[in-house]
Amino acid sequence: MFDAYGRNIHYLRLSVTDLCNLRCRYCMPDGVEKLEREDILTYEEFLRLAALFAKCGVDTVRVTGGEPLVRKGVAGLCRSISGLSGVKDFAMTTNGLLLPEMARELKAAGLMRLNISLDTLDPDKYHQITRIGSL
Repeated sequence: MFDAYGRNIHYLRLSVTDLCNLRCRYCMPDGVEKLEREDILTYEEFLRLAALFAKCGVDTVRVTGGEPLVRKGVAGLCRSISGLSGVKDFAMTTNGLLLPEMARELKAAGLMRLNISLDTLDPDKYHQITRIGSL
């Protein structure tokens, strides 16, 4: 799949939720309202989109959010995406807070790479940014 400038588009990001277990000042400012369940795609819809894009030449898929690990059943979606024909690279961006409980399941589901989003290693700055988080 190519854009109007002839660039090969082979990368798809799927934002599976607007929810997060942190309240970072830059992405969850006061007043941001949660989307209604019916306004968020189902896992079946995400999988269908990923399959259609894979048929168009997309070979890299990244699951993001909000925080994707807060959405129930996300490992099942990972298993389905990793099994798609044409998908060669499958990754996720996470804040890492739920990885101790979920890392093995995600690996078993076919997740190949993780990008852990971390704004600072300074505990005071981290708490200031996230408002509720602790390193």
